[in-house]
Amino acid sequence: MITVLEPKFFLSEIIGRKVYLKAQQIGRLDDMLIVETGKLPEVSHFVVSRSFGYPSLLLPWDKLTLISNTEIVFDVSATPEYERVPPDGAILLRAHILDKKILDMDDHEVEIVYDISLHFQAGKLYVSEVDFSRRRLLRRMGLKRLANWISEQSQETTVSWLYVQPLPEHIGAFKGHVKLSVLKENISDIHPVDLADILEELEGDQRLAVFKELDTEHASDTLEEVEPRVQRELIRAIEKRHAAQLINAMSPAQAADLLAALPTSEADELLLLMDRDSAGKIQKIIDQHDENILLFSTRKFMQVSRSAQVGDVIAHFHEIARDIDVIMYVYVVNQHKVLEGVVDFRELMAAEAGQVLGEIMTENIISLNPQDTLSDAMAMFNRYAFRAIPVTDAENVLLAVVSFRDIHGIKPRLD
Repeated sequence: MITVLEPKFFLSEIIGRKVYLKAQQIGRLDDMLIVETGKLPEVSHFVVSRSFGYPSLLLPWDKLTLISNTEIVFDVSATPEYERVPPDGAILLRAHILDKKILDMDDHEVEIVYDISLHFQAGKLYVSEVDFSRRRLLRRMGLKRLANWISEQSQETTVSWLYVQPLPEHIGAFKGHVKLSVLKENISDIHPVDLADILEELEGDQRLAVFKELDTEHASDTLEEVEPRVQRELIRAIEKRHAAQLINAMSPAQAADLLAALPTSEADELLLLMDRDSAGKIQKIIDQHDENILLFSTRKFMQVSRSAQVGDVIAHFHEIARDIDVIMYVYVVNQHKVLEGVVDFRELMAAEAGQVLGEIMTENIISLNPQDTLSDAMAMFNRYAFRAIPVTDAENVLLAVVSFRDIHGIKPRLD
């Protein structure tokens, strides 16, 4: 049985840790070998370096008994059978991914992979994200206090492994770059958060060309995620009626946030082209006349039963998530819409296909009530760092969900 002391690891923090065979220290972790077994690759072997000229070891996952950020222990007595190098074609996280450049679809440099995030789920360790935030680089340099300060001032800058193209089959001593899967034929599969990061790095003409390839719903969701400067550029570059259509598809709170960043004359012109009811709600938020949290919430979220299997949810994800505003969490409800648990999308992707949501859901749920205000919600987001919070009534019936992206940057009205 494997003992895991932390559910999440960063590659840079675990590389170099002491490795023990039972109680004997044998060397230090030099690298991890991954295999593509599903949507997310899993760690299959550990490369352990030894001193005094001894050959490196290649230890398999099934011999692991404990893993933490301080030590790694294997149930191995003799070493000769493990004295070998990784096979040809093996993908090594440190050697082949870490410190490589991330490229966009036209081979323009976007960022550098400063770290790799790994998550433990259902007895396996999966690669979940590549991290190109400067704070990870600073932590690797030993500047943790500065890195922590930067973390408080900025958003996460990661890309899911789902959007990293497969590396060369005969990788050998790979010296190339990590490339994002942003080819035109599968651009519709890219999460709006990840696509927004890519759009922000492209030049104006390239950005507009990619944006115009998106359908209305995907374009609207992506427009919500890009920074204000890029929002303004895209809104001004497309036809006004199309821009109003995209904004109209947003939640009122997010639409108000976007329009507030435009000159008043441009915002007013777009509001006149939008649905009257939506425009009225948006104008209310802009004017800060109503702060009840339900005004900022959405009823478009994923809800399934606890008996639903992980494999079925993933297989039908596009169907389930159609016209959904909040896709980072799956809410588990019973036949009376009572909220029973929450499953993070990342945990869903890392779980076994045969597991049911009732096995992997978090039952200790933090929620808002219908009487709470924008200030209440902001306080809760600041305290727990969730990406979305459900709104439930006195009987715990799920009424709506508030997304952090929908209220981030909106200042509550001071009475």
